[in-house]
Amino acid sequence: MPNIRVELLPGRTVDQRRRFAEEVTRAAVEALGARQQDVRIMFEEVAADFVANGGVLASEDADRAGQVSRFGGTAL
Repeated sequence: MPNIRVELLPGRTVDQRRRFAEEVTRAAVEALGARQQDVRIMFEEVAADFVANGGVLASEDADRAGQVSRFGGTAL
């Protein structure tokens, strides 16, 4: 049984998570030969100040400010 853990910045909608889960499940069935009902996907929202990219907190990264604010975080 594949267990797939997905960490996201807060703010994705239920519809976005649902679509992601459907598409990743299809991919796991194809690539791994898993049964659809055995693919488990867990979503965890992580605050932007708990994530760093290239040594810079996502909440403080000017290059990612638009992306962070788009999903409910604050940058700079």
